[in-house]
Amino acid sequence: MTASQKKIYLIIMTAITVSGFIIICTLGQSIHRERMAARLSDIAAAEPAVISVITEYNGRIGVFREGSSKPYRIIDYDFSLLSDYDKEHLKQGIIIESDRELQQFIEDIAS
Repeated sequence: MTASQKKIYLIIMTAITVSGFIIICTLGQSIHRERMAARLSDIAAAEPAVISVITEYNGRIGVFREGSSKPYRIIDYDFSLLSDYDKEHLKQGIIIESDRELQQFIEDIAS
C-alpha cells in the first residue's frame, strides 16, 4: 500500500467513524425526545383542565380564570401592536385550556 492509498484509507475510515458517531447521537436524541413527549403527555393527561379566557385588558392582554372579572395574569404586550386578526379574536376572547396552551399563545404573539 502506497502512502497516498494509506491517506485515502484513513480519510475514509475517519469519515465512516464520524458518520457513525453522528448517527448514534441522532438516534439517541430521537429516543430521548420520544420518551420526553410520552412523559409530558402523561403529565398533561393527569392535569385538570384549567379554563382561562384571554382578552384585551386596559391596552394589554389579560388572562382571566373562568368566571372571574379580574385578570390573574397580565401579559405585558402592547395590544395596539397586534394584527387586526389577533385584535378581533382577543376582543371576543380566546379560550385557553392549559398552561401549556397559554405559553404557546404567548410565544406566538411575541414572535
